[in-house]
Amino acid sequence: MAITRTALGHDGFRAGIDVRVSLRDDAGSDDSAFDGAWWPRTRDLATEVPELIAELERRGLRIERFTYALDAWQPAPRKVTVNGRVVRTGGFRSMDPQVVCLTWHGGQRRADLLVVPPDTDVLTGARALRLGTRRGLPRSPQMVLAAARSTPIPQVPVLAGSRAG
Repeated sequence: MAITRTALGHDGFRAGIDVRVSLRDDAGSDDSAFDGAWWPRTRDLATEVPELIAELERRGLRIERFTYALDAWQPAPRKVTVNGRVVRTGGFRSMDPQVVCLTWHGGQRRADLLVVPPDTDVLTGARALRLGTRRGLPRSPQMVLAAARSTPIPQVPVLAGSRAG
């Protein structure tokens, strides 16, 4: 499947919709559980991957390969062309369905992104995108997503001049 800026629109995304992805500045440089998070809108990689690649290219990363859990997504083409450049894709049954892997610099750099399920509510999705860039996360995507879903205890503000009692 070939995707061009014309097909995606002037800013690189269909109908002006942004790509929901977070990525650490030093992605691929250490052994953190995740280098970021990605919140696709569907399970259709033929639509989602070209947009993700275009956004990461806009940020200065020339992704060469995208791998994913085969059973978690709709069938995807083995290669996608984004702005005249071919990116290989590959599905594996052994991968965690909540993680995708990106490689660049001839395979020397690798980033694992936590996948936020497409049907996730807005608040949880936004939290998961932020959490995905933190160091020291558990290696379990399910634990990170559970932390993003947790509701903080409501805080009652103390007003100036009032007495807590």
